[in-house]
Amino acid sequence: MQTTDTARSTWTSGDMMPNRRMPNGVVTKAERWEQRVQLGAHPLLYPAIRGLGSIRPVIRLPGLGVLVSEATLVRDVLMDSERFIKNGPSGSGALWTPVVGPKALVNMDGVAHRELRRKLADLFTPRSVAAIVEPAGASLHSRLHRGLDAGGPVDLVDGVKELAGGVISRLLGVPDDAPGRLPNRELFNLGSSISSLVRLGRPTLTVRQVAKGRSAVGVLAGPAREAYRKSDPQTFPGRLRGLGMTEEEAMGIISAFVMVGTETLVSFVPRLTALLADSGRIEGLVDDRPSVPSTVNEALRFTVPSPMMLRDVVAPSSLGGVAVRAGDRLLLSTVHASKSLGRFDPEIPIPAHARQLWFGAGPHFCIGMPLAMAEINATLNLLLDRYAQHPWAISSRQVSKGVLIPGYRKLELVNA
Repeated sequence: MQTTDTARSTWTSGDMMPNRRMPNGVVTKAERWEQRVQLGAHPLLYPAIRGLGSIRPVIRLPGLGVLVSEATLVRDVLMDSERFIKNGPSGSGALWTPVVGPKALVNMDGVAHRELRRKLADLFTPRSVAAIVEPAGASLHSRLHRGLDAGGPVDLVDGVKELAGGVISRLLGVPDDAPGRLPNRELFNLGSSISSLVRLGRPTLTVRQVAKGRSAVGVLAGPAREAYRKSDPQTFPGRLRGLGMTEEEAMGIISAFVMVGTETLVSFVPRLTALLADSGRIEGLVDDRPSVPSTVNEALRFTVPSPMMLRDVVAPSSLGGVAVRAGDRLLLSTVHASKSLGRFDPEIPIPAHARQLWFGAGPHFCIGMPLAMAEINATLNLLLDRYAQHPWAISSRQVSKGVLIPGYRKLELVNA
């Protein structure tokens, strides 16, 4: 898709809407870096989708599907699982069935999906997610303080990857002292190798890609199967068995959580850190912890770590005045629906129709949201605590190029 002059100019003005406290045309440091992050990942597609979304809320794109860019319409689609499904032939759920099996939650709809969500709900209570995140966060705590105390730079991206790997380890039910336990970074790389198979223009995975995904799942599933068979209720696989799930169902669910949570977390946390530092809000948050939740939610809205969601149409309907037919593929542009609300400003409430849209809506609202938020809050509180003791600053950064989920490849912190 080529980037037109109209698309580029509309995208620019949409990212910097003047209703969020800055004079029209003024581009802040935080906004410049977010633009670089988005364009590093999708130099043509991002400005084109932003531009098209600004022109029309729903538009048919030959060869790709129907682009839906307005927040209310995106939410309407996500709420309607009768006409718009996730596990259709070109939806995101169908991509994963050959890799993780047919019952991994992310590729299910209807009664079976609702029943499985009901069973899993108790696994994501605040106490449960704390038991997963707190031990995993210890390595990041040590890495950050040890590195900064030594006077050298600390790469936050690498540190968050290690944190994500530690969370994966606990989802697999692997003790820290288990013989032959894979390092956290290697666990992260395995999870990332699965999620990186997805591309917007790719409705299905090739035979080679399916084999690659299955190979990674096989490595991850080894220790998870062992934990499942031990039936230890203190482990995630053991608790899945206690819920009455078969071993294969449990492996599918664990694999799904591993692959959908790794890239988005590692994308968002460094971008959150950069956004707060670049906008000069770190010092304020250090002394005003009650404002952290609203600031994090606004950062999620502005960065949109899940920039696109897919659905298949199974019954004729109309979206924004555009007729859609059974068999159509819907491209739900959460990135435009969220970013078109304006520039980053935690003091302005997010409208109800766009609230938490980056986690989805309706039957498929992200069940792992409490786990993701626990990881985000643990990292941010660690950074704020360190800043209160000894201020830090960003010394260097590099954006990731050609990736599905925009993010930083490196974000180095040093003592200020």
